Amino acid sequence: MIATIIPDLRNHYPVLLSEIISIITPQYGGTFIDCTFGQGGYTKKILNFPETKVIALDRDSESSKKAQELQKSFEDRLLFKNIKFSQLNNLKLKDENIKAVIFDLGYSLNQIKDPKKGLSFDSIGELNMKMGINDFSAKEAINQLDEKELTKIFKYFGDEADSKRIAHNIVEDRSKREITTEELVRIIESSKRKRNYKTHSATKIFQALRIFVNKEISELIYGLINAAKVVKKDGVIAVVTFHSLEDKIVKYFFKSLSENKSVSRHMPKIEEKLNLFRSVIKKPIVPSDKEIRENPPSRSAKLRYVIKKEDFFDFETDILDKFKHLIDIENLSKKLWNNWF
Repeated sequence: MIATIIPDLRNHYPVLLSEIISIITPQYGGTFIDCTFGQGGYTKKILNFPETKVIALDRDSESSKKAQELQKSFEDRLLFKNIKFSQLNNLKLKDENIKAVIFDLGYSLNQIKDPKKGLSFDSIGELNMKMGINDFSAKEAINQLDEKELTKIFKYFGDEADSKRIAHNIVEDRSKREITTEELVRIIESSKRKRNYKTHSATKIFQALRIFVNKEISELIYGLINAAKVVKKDGVIAVVTFHSLEDKIVKYFFKSLSENKSVSRHMPKIEEKLNLFRSVIKKPIVPSDKEIRENPPSRSAKLRYVIKKEDFFDFETDILDKFKHLIDIENLSKKLWNNWF
């Protein structure tokens, strides 16, 4: 979940940029946290306004090169950290008035086309899919997890209808040879009962593996929790998602901390809890027709945001319980860690 998908390696197209800027209002100054720096699209736009400062994060060490370029222009107004955004709480922010925390959960074309990362089904050779600061790769997952475990990953992280059949054929094939990227694509294509001519047959499986390898479910959940802790009163948390699973998590987190749950009038009255957020919109903001024409991959983007109402650090959320079944699937990876020792 790192930076925005872009159609041209020569040009960077940060998704919903004008909408993000209108929400976080950097024209009034302040400190902003860009949790998915990527190619620096959001950060550069924010820093173009005087009296602003950006703390930029990215787990992909390649992003540091772009950050160093921007630091030449903006000197001490840009601080870059090569960390996962779930580690927001480890930043020293005591003296910072955080006005907004921004997440863009897509991948850049630079990352998709990077042969070392192996994120694309067009890649050649060894499976990888590590975005940085990882414990294992897709190679270990595909070649070591059992059929039932692979089925769960494909079903819940990729919403793949043929999950069980594909997992079975992977396990059958790997008894003869190690599964490479090309071999995995061949297995998926031969396992599919129906062919979708609009979408590549391997799309959902590769999405599922990227989510699993990079632990994107727990990464997002802890990123949201820690963003809610560091942003100050009247500050904004804005998240751009690219698939339904991400959007479901963000929507639940925002909604559950923005409204009181209704109770029966016959129940005894209890003290109403303070809502942490104020929700400004009910439906997500989506790209305009013009933006989609200029950057077709942006068509799946959804932007949700909330404003922090109260300036307190500790709050209760049941989001970890709500999505425990997904975190449990991520934790299948512990089997892979154990194989290292």
